Amino acid sequence: MRSVQTSERFPLASVKPLDGLRRYRAYCLEATRAALAGASRRRERSPVDGGPLAPCGTIDGLAYARCPRSGSLFLSELPERASWAALLADVTRYRHSPEAFHTGLAQSRADHVYAPKLAWIQDTLRLQELVRPTALEVTTPPSDLTTLLRDSRAFADVETANEMALLAEPLPREGSSRIGAAVLLESLDRVDDPNALLRAVAARLSTGGLVFVTALVSSGFDLAVLGLRNVYLYPPDRANCFSLQGLAALLTGAGFDLLEVSTPGVLDVEIVRAHLEEEPALPLSAFERQVVQAEPDTQQAFQAFLQQRGLSSFARLVGRKRA
Repeated sequence: MRSVQTSERFPLASVKPLDGLRRYRAYCLEATRAALAGASRRRERSPVDGGPLAPCGTIDGLAYARCPRSGSLFLSELPERASWAALLADVTRYRHSPEAFHTGLAQSRADHVYAPKLAWIQDTLRLQELVRPTALEVTTPPSDLTTLLRDSRAFADVETANEMALLAEPLPREGSSRIGAAVLLESLDRVDDPNALLRAVAARLSTGGLVFVTALVSSGFDLAVLGLRNVYLYPPDRANCFSLQGLAALLTGAGFDLLEVSTPGVLDVEIVRAHLEEEPALPLSAFERQVVQAEPDTQQAFQAFLQQRGLSSFARLVGRKRA
């Protein structure tokens, strides 16, 4: 199984600045509360192993629960599925509006976020000798990756499926699919039933087809250090925050053999440092403070260690559909 690291470096402010994120995050939290004002359902069981979830605290009044075995985190209360789908569509529209920070950083995010993901997908296709497959992008449209996928000429065709609508569609007849690759960028972080989504994706892939998954993982350094204080953890975008172990188990349980499990994140140390600058009284250990306040070369060496040992909070996984 591959584990890939990266030497790419870019500042936090160029892709998701802490100050700019807070406005978008506040919108997401308020929209989530509004969605929960109607009928809701409580998650009692872990999507990873079906075991009981344990309460672990709140994010701005919204309760999260923890999977004791995997360490994955989940929003405890969910609205009905139609309301959740509408919520995801709403925050996606806002994210692409001038009011959110993303618009002003569009080129920087294209260079540092989406282009490397496209290169990763293309490199994997070459390694697996998969020539110009039809791709299925699973997302809540619009997606900033769609045009890049279509313009890359790596695919015979690119179809886009709304992740929540896909859950409601009947599964296709076995062996009828022509999809050779599916792309889920943070999709498992935000859907209300990640298990069902992966099963729906697997049913649409041809045998031997690949699934590309990226996610924020709770086992990564900045999330492990900051916990629910981490500003980058909020619903609906992070209604599910799997550990790397939990995410791998989810894919294997859905019928995929793992080809790659990597944590090539480059921002863990900088994220903790940014939180500490805003809140100097954060309850960090002496070692954690020493790391995030060290000289840049020490921070970079520590970030490289996190990548190599699967301990960064940004994860990439590739799975192949089993026969």
